Amino acid sequence: MDKPKFNIYQEAVLSNAQLATRRLFLKQCGMGLGAVALQHLLGSCTPASNAIGRGIQYDPNNPMAPRAPHFPGKAKAVIYLHMAGAPSQLEMFDFKPDLAKLDGQLCPESLLEGKRFAFIRGVPKMLGPCANFQQRGQSGAWVSDILPHFAEVADEVSFLKAVYTDQFNHAPAQLMMQTGSARLGRPSMGAWVTYGLGSENSNLPGYVVLTSGGQNPDAGKAVWGSGFLPSVYQGVQCRSVGEPVLYLQDPHGIDRDLRKASIEAINEVNRNTYEEFQDPEILSRIAQYEMAYRMQVSAPEVMNINDEPEYIKEMYGVKPGKESFANNALLARKLIEKGVRFVQLFDWGWDAHGVSADTALDIGLVNKCREIDKAMSALLLDLKQRGLLDETLIVWGSEFGRTPMQENRNGLEVPFKGRDHHADAFTMWMAGGGVKKGITFGETDEIGFSPVSGKVSVYDVQATVLNQMGFDHEKFTYPFQGRPFRLTDVAGDVIRAIV
Repeated sequence: MDKPKFNIYQEAVLSNAQLATRRLFLKQCGMGLGAVALQHLLGSCTPASNAIGRGIQYDPNNPMAPRAPHFPGKAKAVIYLHMAGAPSQLEMFDFKPDLAKLDGQLCPESLLEGKRFAFIRGVPKMLGPCANFQQRGQSGAWVSDILPHFAEVADEVSFLKAVYTDQFNHAPAQLMMQTGSARLGRPSMGAWVTYGLGSENSNLPGYVVLTSGGQNPDAGKAVWGSGFLPSVYQGVQCRSVGEPVLYLQDPHGIDRDLRKASIEAINEVNRNTYEEFQDPEILSRIAQYEMAYRMQVSAPEVMNINDEPEYIKEMYGVKPGKESFANNALLARKLIEKGVRFVQLFDWGWDAHGVSADTALDIGLVNKCREIDKAMSALLLDLKQRGLLDETLIVWGSEFGRTPMQENRNGLEVPFKGRDHHADAFTMWMAGGGVKKGITFGETDEIGFSPVSGKVSVYDVQATVLNQMGFDHEKFTYPFQGRPFRLTDVAGDVIRAIV
C-alpha cells in the first residue's frame, strides 16, 4: 500500500474508533438531554424544519436536489451584473438637460440640508452631464453615446430610474443590495435562490460567481456568502483564466481513483460524525466534497471559451487568456445553458470620484463602459437567439448612484470631473425572465437628485427577483436565532409595473 493511501486509511480507522469510545458515551449522556432542551428553546435551525415554514420540500441528504418554488416562476435562472463602485447614472441612463445649464454654479444649500455624503463638504459646484444622450429604439429610452452597443438593445430591457438605498459607503451598500442587510452574516440573494430551487446540474454548483476588474468588491466574499443558510448554498467563485476553481486538479502523484477513494474515506467519517451531532453543516461538507470530485470533469469543459465559434467570441469581444468582463459574460451564458441557477458577475473599478484619470467621468468611466458595453449587449442577444432569454432574468446595477454635484473632496476641488456617492436615486435595469420590454419606470427631478415618481427600494428589487423565480418573498423564510428571516427583511414590494 503506497504512503498516501495508507495515511488516508489510517485517518478513517482512527476517526471511526474515536466515535465508539467511553469518553464519547459519557459526553453524550452528560450533555445529550441539555442539548435537546437548548435546541427547543432557541428554535431549530435545521433545513428539515425550515422546509415546513416555507412550504418547500427539502432533503438534507441531497441539498442541491431540484425543488419547486411557491408558484411557477417566469425565470429559471438569474444572471446578476453588479458594477462594483457605482457608475454614474447621469452619464449613462438618466438624461438631465437642465443639469447642463447649472454646470459650474454653486449647489443650492437647500439640496444639502440634512444630507450626508461620503466626501462632499461645504458647498460644492453643480456638474453637468459629461456625455451626450439620444433616445433609442421604439421605446425612446435615453442611453448615452458611451454605450453604443447597448443602445441597440435598449428595447429589450426595463429601466428602473428611481432606485434608492439607505447606505452611502461601498461595503455596507453592497451588502445591502446583495443580502438585504448592511451588516455581515446574512445570506446573499444567490444563496437564497439556490436554497429554494436547488440545481438542475449535479456536476456544477448551483451558484457561481465571476469577478473582473482586478479586485473583489469592497464588501469581500460576504456578498456571495451563505450567511446562516447551510454553506453548500454559498457562491462558488470561478476564474476566467487558468483553473476555473483553485485546487480542483488532482495533486501530483494522486490519480483519479485514489482521489475518489480519499473522498469516500473522508465522507464516511463525516457521515458518522453527522449521526452523532446531527449538524446540517456536516451534510453540506459531504455534498461539497462530492461536488468537487464531479467538477473535475465538468467544470473545465464548461469554463472553456476557446471552443466557442469565432463569431461568438467577436460578438462578446472576449480576450482569451486574460481576465475580463467579456469572458465572464460569455461564461455566464455557458453556465446557464448547463443548468446553473444563479450566476453573479462583479466588475470592479466603477468609483468615479474624479481624484485621478481612472476615476474621471470623461476618462475612467468611458473606459469602463467600453469594457462592458459590447459584452453585456451580446449576452442579451445571444440568450435571445438561443431561446434562453425568456427564462433567464438579467439584472444590471450597483450599490448606489452618483450626485449631480461635482465632488469637492473634504471641501477641496478634485483635479478631474467626478461625482460623490448618492444613495437617494440611481438607475438599474432588468431584462428577460418575464420582465416587460422597453419600459422605463420611475423618474428623478430635473437634476437627478431625488425621485419624483416610481421610487423603489433595494428590497423592492430583491422582491421582484424572487417573484420572477417563483417565490413569495414574504413567505420565503428561514428560522434563525428564534425568528424567521427573509432576504427582504420586513420590507419590499414586487415592482408590478415591469413584470
